[in-house]
Amino acid sequence: MADYDALLVVSFGGPEGPDDVLPFLRNVTAGRNVPDSRLEQVAQHYYQFGGVSPINQQCRDLILAVQKDFEAAGVGLPVYWGNRNWDPLLADTLTDMAADGVGRALAFVTSAYSSYSSCRQYLDDIERARLAAGPGAPMVDKIWPYYGHPAFADCFTTAAGAALESLPAELRTDADLVFTAHSIPESMAERSGPAGGAYPAQLAEVAGRVAAGLGRQRWRLAYSSRSGPPSQPWLVPDVNDCLAELAAAGSRAVVVVPIGFVSDHMEVKFDLDIEAAQTAERLGLAFARAATPGTSPRFVAMITDLVRQWQAGPPAPPGPGFCADGCCVPAARPGTAQ
Repeated sequence: MADYDALLVVSFGGPEGPDDVLPFLRNVTAGRNVPDSRLEQVAQHYYQFGGVSPINQQCRDLILAVQKDFEAAGVGLPVYWGNRNWDPLLADTLTDMAADGVGRALAFVTSAYSSYSSCRQYLDDIERARLAAGPGAPMVDKIWPYYGHPAFADCFTTAAGAALESLPAELRTDADLVFTAHSIPESMAERSGPAGGAYPAQLAEVAGRVAAGLGRQRWRLAYSSRSGPPSQPWLVPDVNDCLAELAAAGSRAVVVVPIGFVSDHMEVKFDLDIEAAQTAERLGLAFARAATPGTSPRFVAMITDLVRQWQAGPPAPPGPGFCADGCCVPAARPGTAQ
């Protein structure tokens, strides 16, 4: 049995007003020498939504739902919340946890897959936050990437089915499924997992499960939210290019399923609900976007189930070598040793 004192929800963080946007983006890009002129371009996405990212409120809603589920399931753990890039910051949360007497916590990260940015970086963030919080900081164990939990794919199957039903009846049967996730540099994808290539492989695994649950054999995997320089190869196809290819091949309708996201992040609200929807309209494609898990009962129950598994003793990782020291290492920058 593992003796945990608390659950720590760890997320990316986001601005909660116009004055927060540029400082938040500077936190996200710290150490990368990204000019403010480029950050100003990205900031416009947030300004369209009043300078507020949906992610922080979604974390608050998720925590309330998890607390209720814990109470119903008899899981007696308080739930804390810390972010990578904006308040409440991880170091501050761990300081509060130490003051509350928490000695060991289990961390649930709002990212289900393996890669440097979606897994290893959070491990590094947690450790840096522990050091900043001082010698009384609690030990923290991070739950393995949970893309393979049956409930995860089930959430998207239900949501994709509802999105299909929202299309005109005559278009539903032949509508194309496009599964989307945040693009990452190819070099990062090649180093994801212990043997490389885990990130796109895991996405394809979930997409295949969802498509099978809908009785569909035809589907595409595409990416959104590319942010690197043009000279750096990132995972493709971009979702907008994918939609253009489908329209050229005669498609009349598409359902976009954002399997890379557990809630409606800005990358969902802007890149899919605005940009991809506008692309589909221009191409003459009927368009529907499946909901993310958010606070759906199935997703919340999955978190409770994961916590119970870890309380019984750390379960086996997704595969040999996952989350060990050599897993999901960052790609070497140009001019540095490999």
